[in-house]
Amino acid sequence: MGESVPAAQIHPEKIVEYINRELSWMRFNRRVLDEAADKSKPLLERVKFLAIFANNLDEFFMIRVSGLIRQLREGVVALPADGMTSAEQLAAIRRALVADEKRISDCWNSDLLPELAKTGVEILKYDDLSDRHKKFLDNYFRKDIFPTLTPLAFDPGHPFPHISNLSLSFAISLRDEKGNELFARLKIPESFPRLIRLPADSDDKQDSKLDRMGLRGAARTDRFVWIEDVIKANLNMLFPGMTIENAVPFRVTRDADFEIEADEAEDLLLSIRESVDRRRFGFVVRLQIERKVSKKIKEILIRNLGLDLFQVYTQKHSLGISSLMQLYSLVERPDLKFQPFAPRNPIDPSYSKNLFRAIADRDILLYHPYDSFKPVVDFIFQASRDPDVLAIKQTLYRAGSNSPIVEALKDACTRGKQVAALVELKARFDEEKNIGWARSLESAGVHVVYGLPGLKTHAKLCLVVRREKGGIKRYVHLGTGNYNAVTAGIYTDFGLFTANPEIGADVSDLFNVLTGYSTLREYRRLLVAPHSLRREIISRIERETAVHNEFGGGRIIFKLNSISNKESIDALYRASQAGVKIDLQVRGICCLRPGVEGLSENIRVTSIVGRFLEHTRAFYFRNDGEEELFLGSADFMTRNFDRRVECLFPVESPVIRRAIIDTILPAHLGDNAQCRELDARGEYRRLKPGDAPPLDSQLWMMENQCW
Repeated sequence: MGESVPAAQIHPEKIVEYINRELSWMRFNRRVLDEAADKSKPLLERVKFLAIFANNLDEFFMIRVSGLIRQLREGVVALPADGMTSAEQLAAIRRALVADEKRISDCWNSDLLPELAKTGVEILKYDDLSDRHKKFLDNYFRKDIFPTLTPLAFDPGHPFPHISNLSLSFAISLRDEKGNELFARLKIPESFPRLIRLPADSDDKQDSKLDRMGLRGAARTDRFVWIEDVIKANLNMLFPGMTIENAVPFRVTRDADFEIEADEAEDLLLSIRESVDRRRFGFVVRLQIERKVSKKIKEILIRNLGLDLFQVYTQKHSLGISSLMQLYSLVERPDLKFQPFAPRNPIDPSYSKNLFRAIADRDILLYHPYDSFKPVVDFIFQASRDPDVLAIKQTLYRAGSNSPIVEALKDACTRGKQVAALVELKARFDEEKNIGWARSLESAGVHVVYGLPGLKTHAKLCLVVRREKGGIKRYVHLGTGNYNAVTAGIYTDFGLFTANPEIGADVSDLFNVLTGYSTLREYRRLLVAPHSLRREIISRIERETAVHNEFGGGRIIFKLNSISNKESIDALYRASQAGVKIDLQVRGICCLRPGVEGLSENIRVTSIVGRFLEHTRAFYFRNDGEEELFLGSADFMTRNFDRRVECLFPVESPVIRRAIIDTILPAHLGDNAQCRELDARGEYRRLKPGDAPPLDSQLWMMENQCW
């Protein structure tokens, strides 16, 4: 205890072919931080990117860093493809985060805070407030906050208190009237907003400034104080007769990576509920604390939380800046946010009340958020009310809050339809919401299943079975993203409506696997994990290599979230060595190292981080002119191939295939405004237009919508 991670020298020869997964993820999150620092973005959007960066980092520590620490403590020697030990990875992660700390502090303290203040949006320190505002906050503290606070002493008669995951607390050193040194912990209650809005003050000079800017009224009360500043200013009420020597905010992150052993879980719903509760008690992975902390307080926390020094991060900026998402929500200032965007509805108005006719006529592509998510909701809603619809089957991974899809499924059940929903309880950090949906659906009579033992169901599928004049007909929606109306407005995803009989039959068969005891492993048109997906993708990469060797012109384009699976990477390396031209657009983790002579010089890797979260997954093979294009739910990670039910589906419509191949993919690959390119050293550089016309692919999609 108190020792740092063993010194780790990262030897270049150990990672010639592969980039470390964890360090690749950190480079992705650094691109999110780049957006927060980008002065061309609206101010509140930059604040939002900073909050997303911090939230991503919290989850990274809870899941990935906790796993590395567990490996280190248990002496696990299995190495990833890049050859780095757990100690080397932990050391590299710490070095990267310590290097980023100045960027984070400068971005918030020296850039965003003063720039926001110029527009009338301020987060003020308690000591800088007017007497009137101090009185307002002191009254608020006495009446509302004070009754909820529970200071906990730490001494021989009081054990060190439990510090819950991601909670913000004060470590307080005091002296009593006899001069004895004491220690207490005070948790900042989560039942109050982190940012307290100050009341309007007609005498404030700030209002006059806003008048001159033409913004008075819209922003005159957009001034806030952190709740911890208010509590700290009133600590004397909690410790009367004591001298408060130091009160330092701190925050802990705990291990939250709990696996459910399917053979031990008689009641999966109960087991998931218990695993969510256990997150509060996982071992501490990280301690964040204010930089001005005394040595004494720091030692007390390190010793009692069971930490090594490498797990302690001192910070100059406010702790828990993921809470800045509140600021984005609280401040109604359109001038400080992206301009509102209205998605189009690609459904012909003449078909709007009968989507089944529209889908029977032709396959329909939806490209969210540029296309509205409303047709997906309408599809299920119309199915619930159509007297000719016999059954609806759907997978739900992250449905979100107040889901209209869930309500439509419940309505269908009350109208006598056969309704089955696979609710994936193991969707990390959405378990509680999904438990709620499962119970709500069950109470309405929906047949709810929780997936296959040992697997997460990540495939995005909805099947509607309808009685028509010619017999039973299947209508299907397949997608790359969740059935979530909120995220469909901020994630880019493909969705496809089709009445293709073979695809419909495949989806029907897949639901029989998910809900019953079918052991089907091969499908007509779908590529399904964990059985055939890896094999089918690698065989197509190898086919492209063979065709190129015979005829030339080999071409592969993949657009996805992550690629880390060694077999897939090796197949792409072989294709590159044969001369196949490969474009990979990978938003997040990329363990493939492009541009290495003799290995991957024909592979180009780019990444787009922008207004919308790039979430589409598309896989194109030129195949000597017999082109194949698949969309679907899977990234090229071992977990997606082996431990999830995933589905890739072919784009059969020539019109849709040409739209994606000739318009959508080239626009993203040609982006020179938001795009970064990965080099052979594993670093990203932001592309610049140069002499070419500037192209922001997301903006272009919003303005054109021509697929």
